[in-house]
Amino acid sequence: MRKHRIFGAAVLTICLLVTSVCFMPQTAQAKEITSVKQVKKLAKKQVKGAKVVKVDMDYDNGKLVYEVELNKGKKEYSLSYRASDSKLISYDWEIQPWHVSNGSGEIISEEKVKKLAKKQVKNASVTSIMRKHSDGIDIYKVKMKTSKKKYELKFHARTGKVLEYEWKLVTKKSKSYIGEEKAKAIALEKVGSGTVIKVDFDYDDGVPVYEVDIHNGEFEYEVEIHAKTGKILKFEMEHIYD
Repeated sequence: MRKHRIFGAAVLTICLLVTSVCFMPQTAQAKEITSVKQVKKLAKKQVKGAKVVKVDMDYDNGKLVYEVELNKGKKEYSLSYRASDSKLISYDWEIQPWHVSNGSGEIISEEKVKKLAKKQVKNASVTSIMRKHSDGIDIYKVKMKTSKKKYELKFHARTGKVLEYEWKLVTKKSKSYIGEEKAKAIALEKVGSGTVIKVDFDYDDGVPVYEVDIHNGEFEYEVEIHAKTGKILKFEMEHIYD
């Protein structure tokens, strides 16, 4: 009888141990990136079969990031990882220009491009569509967004083929910054008039900036504004058919 009691107690102890292990809270910690080798491994896992050609370190939103460039077939990739937790914060690929032909046929409509874009990025809203001529190719540049990401896609305006695909995580801004609306107003005053097609928040050499793109007639403008002071740091103009 005593043996049965001892055996029963042992079984109960084992069951309790197994149960405690199974229901123990999982506290997996994010892995910090501490070496180039580590980030190369992450990038090659993200883009299987690609070759890493360059790794740089930079700062995004005041935090250290690793920027990785890769090649695979006809595409060039650019990935950014946050060093503190190895999170992928931006992803971009584009078909290398020498693999893109002028194409034939009529220019497809904006409505057609909008449908193609929404097929590429599910549950995202289209914020702008602009057609331009770049390196001899007619393209559509489409901006999209969700609650967590901003997207930019470039389509061949004659074939509808995706030539470039990019997304970035939406960055939370400090209350001390001037805000997107104020940045838009400053940029429009500098240009004179036009349509704002994009406002991005970024860091340029550690300085928080708003990058505002404006379309006005046959020209596209890029105005870089200090996010705290409102000072214009950069002003560029480009002919859309250049």
